[in-house]
Amino acid sequence: MSQAAQKVDVFQAIADPTRRDVLHLLSERNQSIAEISSHFKISRTAVVKHLNVLTEAGLVRGEKNGREKIYYLQFEPLKELKDWLAYYEQFWYNKLTKLKFVAENE
Repeated sequence: MSQAAQKVDVFQAIADPTRRDVLHLLSERNQSIAEISSHFKISRTAVVKHLNVLTEAGLVRGEKNGREKIYYLQFEPLKELKDWLAYYEQFWYNKLTKLKFVAENE
């Protein structure tokens, strides 16, 4: 799916703590909906809705395996997030370096 066709961007998808937890689970290993659901106190339907948001953002993909659907983490969309954070990390590093210089020279 092209970025233009995506309805949910990476930032919207990771805004929810449950979706971040799902991504963490899938970073450890591929899992079925039942396995993912077992880690949460919400309904399986709610977990599927979270998985749909993550799928629309391109962060996960699901493949049918018999009667189950197995979900896999997709790392590529996380690069956009990494690049965005790197800019602000450098911004704060520069500001803190300047503050340190000023504090040490007064």
